[in-house]
Amino acid sequence: MKIRRYFNRASVAALITAMGAVPTLADEAADGLARATEIIESHRAVPVYEPAGEAFDIRKVAEGKKMLSIPNTSANQFLKGIIQREIAVGKEIGLEVREWENQGNPNQWVQGIEYAIANDFDIVDLISGVNPAVVEPQIEAAREAGVKVFTSHFYDPSQPANELLAGDLPVSFYGQGYILGNWMIYKTGGDARAIVVKSDEVPPTAPLVQGIHDALTENCAKCEILQEINVGITEWGTKIQPSLQSALLANPTANYVIPIYDSMSQFVVPAVELTGKSETVKIATSNGTPFVLDFIREGQVEMDIGESLDWIARATIDGYMRGLAGLPMPKDIGVPYYLFDESNIETAGVPAVPNKGYGDDYVKGFHKSWMME
Repeated sequence: MKIRRYFNRASVAALITAMGAVPTLADEAADGLARATEIIESHRAVPVYEPAGEAFDIRKVAEGKKMLSIPNTSANQFLKGIIQREIAVGKEIGLEVREWENQGNPNQWVQGIEYAIANDFDIVDLISGVNPAVVEPQIEAAREAGVKVFTSHFYDPSQPANELLAGDLPVSFYGQGYILGNWMIYKTGGDARAIVVKSDEVPPTAPLVQGIHDALTENCAKCEILQEINVGITEWGTKIQPSLQSALLANPTANYVIPIYDSMSQFVVPAVELTGKSETVKIATSNGTPFVLDFIREGQVEMDIGESLDWIARATIDGYMRGLAGLPMPKDIGVPYYLFDESNIETAGVPAVPNKGYGDDYVKGFHKSWMME
């Protein structure tokens, strides 16, 4: 995504100066709200599929191949959903896909790569959260054994990928943060006061949180981040709820909580409810995990930036198979963002499912790109 290009405070100021106008604070606030509104409305249309490159016979490339997907933790329902769809898509094209179950311990990631080497896998998929820097000796061993190690949905395009990888499929985490920041501006009319829940140990956290800050800086001088709560992945279940309850009591003017990864919401929602803030504090997040979409329908979460788990699975496999075929890999994973809120949440299914609400043209698009039509 190229969200940065749409609006920039410096360019707006230069335009005003060139026009000979002196903006008032009210003018700046109104302009910022208008920009935020335009950004939000641009993500309400059902996403459109765009091919990642030339068409190729994916079944020919995938035949007899095996892929081991290693999530940062199998407790993360967003990643679990992607891998389930990878397994299903693999069956469509003749690729055997398995998940390496783990509880977020780096030693378990090491064991997963070692298992892939010992069992003649062709691909290791380090999916969203497994930091290649932590397992570099194993990646080197995999390379020597002819096993290609890729990452997907891990790096922001602004971040250089680990040089030992066979390839990577980044996603604009900055863009997610920028949308979240502008959502708060849009919904509060320019009066957002937020608490952000994050995990700094995950490299994509930094650009995502920066996107939130930049949105507020560019489009809402009055808005502010009251507090940032940093919780390690393995501690989400024990620390998010009590930490957030304390933060909400310490910041009584807060009107938003932003759990930057939506699987955090299972611990955020109880914290907001137990502090009696459900009417005054809204929750906006990103990823589009089905159980969080159900929270929207139930009125517990206001908005989730949806990424079709099925679309991510197809785009991931598409990119990796292109790499195996000697074709250029896409510069990013290419999965559009789509906003779910009370106005369209029913389209995600009741209960929500990973691949509903995004239309089905993208499936046809992938089949055409894969010469399956």
